[in-house]
Amino acid sequence: MASLKELRNRISSVQATQKITRAMQMVAASKLRRAQEAAIAARPYAERMDAVLGNLVAGISDISSAPRLLAGTGQEQSYLLIVATAERGLCGSFNASIARLAREHARKMIRDGKNVKILCVGRKGYDVLRRDFTKGELLPPITFQGLRAVGFAQAKQVADQVLASFANDEFDVCTLYYAKFQSVLQQTPTAQQLIPARVDIDNSEPSGGDVCYDYEPEENEILDTLLPGNVAIQILRALLENAASEQGARMSAMDNATRNAGEMIDSLTITYNRSRQAQITKELIEIISGAEAL
Repeated sequence: MASLKELRNRISSVQATQKITRAMQMVAASKLRRAQEAAIAARPYAERMDAVLGNLVAGISDISSAPRLLAGTGQEQSYLLIVATAERGLCGSFNASIARLAREHARKMIRDGKNVKILCVGRKGYDVLRRDFTKGELLPPITFQGLRAVGFAQAKQVADQVLASFANDEFDVCTLYYAKFQSVLQQTPTAQQLIPARVDIDNSEPSGGDVCYDYEPEENEILDTLLPGNVAIQILRALLENAASEQGARMSAMDNATRNAGEMIDSLTITYNRSRQAQITKELIEIISGAEAL
């Protein structure tokens, strides 16, 4: 059984940990609001970009003549998986859930004889996946350590690297993995295909009714400009969704840790009081026994 001094030290240690987790919870709560607003603000722009692309694709008679970012290479042998995670931990299963989804898809592709390359955006995703994949399959990660918030510059950096690899025929299909923010308690791991772009033509019409558009220049020329920008926009949306999801997951994890620390302190305090009472009782018995012996 632990001594009273050991129990006091353990109680003090858990109390110090509880103060840290409570402070981290408060910091995450303050950052969550800004991150959530940024993620929500980015959604309409990304959705409208999809609608514009859908309207343009609807006007193309032969999809094979469309730009390569839309039509693809005509093959599905080589895959690039972009796994967007956080730079820091202590946010529950946030990083692990995104990496798990990408790992499952990658293993399935490898079993089917496909070539898979994984590009991690964020240090934690790379730390998780490097245990399961070789250096040939896992590309050097892109990290944004020290940044308080991600923006379009970071998204464009990732997009430029991806587009350069596609131009060099290093992959046929590119899929982005991130966590879509639902609430503080729910962040949904999501897979989104970026290249070739998947466009929902059926839902691309605006709500004002059937409208016919004439484009100048031609649709293919507009798509040549919009499709590379769409890759950056979708990556930006994923990074902003991740930022909000990370803070929500950290807030929830630190809240659970704070409550668990409180329960541990209560349990250790009860054990300490019982041990102290048993020691006092033992000393009283020894004193009384000594007095009766005299």
